[in-house]
Amino acid sequence: MEYRVERDAMGEVRVPGWALWGAETQRAVENFPVSGERLPREFIRALGLVKKAAAESNAELGLLDPALARLIAEAAEEVARGLHDEHFPVDVFQTGSGTSSNMNANEVIANLANERAGTGRGARHPVHPNDHVNLGQSSNDVIPTCIHLSLLQVMTSELIPALEGLSEALRSQASLMAEVVKVGRTHLMDALPVTLGQEFGAYARQVELGKERVLATFPQLSELPLGGTAVGSRLGAHPRFAELAVGRLAEWTGLPLREAEDHFEAGSSRDACVQASGAMRTVALSLYKIANDLRWMASGPRAGLGEITLPPLQPGSSMMPGKVNPVIPEVVLQVVAEVIGSDATVAWCGAMGNFELNVGMPVLGTRLLRSAHLLARAARLLAEKAVRGVRADRERCLAEAESSPALLTVLRPLIGHDAAADLAREVEATGRTVREVVRARGLLGEEELERLLDLLSLARGRTPGLEMGFRPDVI
Repeated sequence: MEYRVERDAMGEVRVPGWALWGAETQRAVENFPVSGERLPREFIRALGLVKKAAAESNAELGLLDPALARLIAEAAEEVARGLHDEHFPVDVFQTGSGTSSNMNANEVIANLANERAGTGRGARHPVHPNDHVNLGQSSNDVIPTCIHLSLLQVMTSELIPALEGLSEALRSQASLMAEVVKVGRTHLMDALPVTLGQEFGAYARQVELGKERVLATFPQLSELPLGGTAVGSRLGAHPRFAELAVGRLAEWTGLPLREAEDHFEAGSSRDACVQASGAMRTVALSLYKIANDLRWMASGPRAGLGEITLPPLQPGSSMMPGKVNPVIPEVVLQVVAEVIGSDATVAWCGAMGNFELNVGMPVLGTRLLRSAHLLARAARLLAEKAVRGVRADRERCLAEAESSPALLTVLRPLIGHDAAADLAREVEATGRTVREVVRARGLLGEEELERLLDLLSLARGRTPGLEMGFRPDVI
C-alpha cells in the first residue's frame, strides 16, 4: 500500500495514499480499534449538511472567501449524499465528544475541496480542515447537532410512517373482527367476554399513543447546539452564525429546527436524547405486548389457544414436518430486547455530562439511530407480514367464550355473588357450560337465558341482569 505523510499538532502521520482522510483521522483509526462499527449513514449525512451550512453561512457573514466556501459546500454535499462513506473509518467507540469524527469530516471535505482546487490530498491549502471547514464550530456543538438532526430525520421519514401503517392495519382488523366474540383474559385466566375487534382496537390505540410520545420529543430535539462552540460561550463563532446555519438546515430538511435557547445546556446535556430514547422504549414495549398477544392467540394448532391464525411464512422446524412458527412476532420480541438494551446505554451515556460537555456522544447517537431504525422496520414487518394476514377462528372463539365460568358474572345481579360463585364451582367440576348448568337447575326460562347470555351484548358492556333486578327465588 502506498502512503503519504501528513502532519498535525502532534507530528507526522502516515496516511494511506488512497484515503481522503488526514492525520487526525488516521490517529483515531490506530488508537480506537474497538468494535469495527462505524457511525451510521444518517449521521454522516448530517455531518455533510452541517459543514455545508457552516461554509455558506460564514461566506454570507464575510468570514470565508466565497470561492473557498463553494469548494467546501460542494464537497460537503457529496459527503451528505453518501459518495464517500468509505472514507469515514473511525470506530463508534472513540473520544466521547466525537472529535475524531468531526475531524474526519473536516479532513475529507478539505481534501475533496483541495483536489478540485488542483493542490491534491494532504495539501491543507487553499482549504484548511480546521481554519476553513471547521470555522465557527467545535466538535462539542457539531456532534450533538448531528445527533439531533439525524435522529429527527429517521424518526420523521421512517419511524412515524411505520407506526402509522401499523396503527392503520390494526384498525382495519378491529373493524373486520368487531363481532368476533371471545373469552377475555386477566392474569391469563378466563374473564368476561370481549371481541377480537376490541382487542385489536386497543393495540391500535397503543401504537397511536406511541407515535404521539415520539412526536412529543421533537420540540426539544429541534433545538440545535450549533454555534455554541467549545463550552457554550459561542467564542469563535459570529453572533449570527447559528441563526444562519440552523436556518439553512431547517430549509433543506423541512424540519422545525431552531437555535438552542441556552448553548451551555445544549452542549453539556443530552437530556433531549434520553427523552427520545425513553419514548422509543415505550413504543418498543407496546410492540412487545401486541406481538406477544398475537403469538399467544395463534398458539396451537391443537394444544394452544388457536383463536387466530397468522400468515404461514416459512417452515418452523428442521425436524418436525409441517410445523409453522409465529416468526414475525418473535422478530419483534428480539427487536424490543435490543431497543431496551440501547435505551439503557443511551441513559448511561446521557449521564456522562461533566461540567460543560457530555462525553458519551458517539455511542449515544449510534444507539438512538439504531433503535429508531429497528423499531420502524419491526413495526412495518408486524403490519405487513402478520397483522394484515390475521384470520379469526370465529367458532372456536365463541365456543370458548360460551364455556367460560366467568359468564356467571351476569347472574350475580340476579342471585348474588355467593350463589353465582357456587354455580361457578359446579361448572368447573362438571365441565358443563354455564348455559347447561343453569338450564339443568331450571333457574331461568330459555328466553331469559338467551337474553342473559347474549355474549356480543356483554362484550359491549350491557348487563341484562341489572335490568332484571335481584331475584333470590331463582336460586
